[in-house]
Amino acid sequence: MNPPVRAEPVEALLLEAEINRLNADYASALDERRFDEWPAFFLEDGRYFVQGRENFDRGLPLALIALESRGMMKDRVYGVTQTIYHGPYYTRHVVGPARVLPAMDGDDSGLVRAQANYAVFRTRPGDSSEVYNVGRYLDEIVRTPDGLKFRNRRCIYDSEMILNSLIYPI
Repeated sequence: MNPPVRAEPVEALLLEAEINRLNADYASALDERRFDEWPAFFLEDGRYFVQGRENFDRGLPLALIALESRGMMKDRVYGVTQTIYHGPYYTRHVVGPARVLPAMDGDDSGLVRAQANYAVFRTRPGDSSEVYNVGRYLDEIVRTPDGLKFRNRRCIYDSEMILNSLIYPI
């Protein structure tokens, strides 16, 4: 006999759909190289981290990238588009469905915690594609008048080695 199917309230399903749309729009902006749009996915004081799984699991703060405001993200975009020289490549993000996580004890701020798995592929012109980065997004999301925004996005990658250098946002 199969276990009963858990009925989700409509509000929970709609929230998951909104988060999935946020993730799809985020990935599309990066894959289409619309880097100037990337900081707008975050609150003004939003934070973005790219951190190895081992450090995350051990509670260690070391991260490959640690940006603590939208201004820092804009600086990163300027660096990526204006000053860093590298062999060109394209990315393709594949993001799994979001899973809304339980609220932290005592949190009544309306903050939404979510997690989604991701894989990023890299393709150099005239070459084959390769797996570039795989992991999970661990997000804190806030509803604003302009829609959902990240208060905190932590890209926790599983790989122990990163191919060459990490240039574009994950």
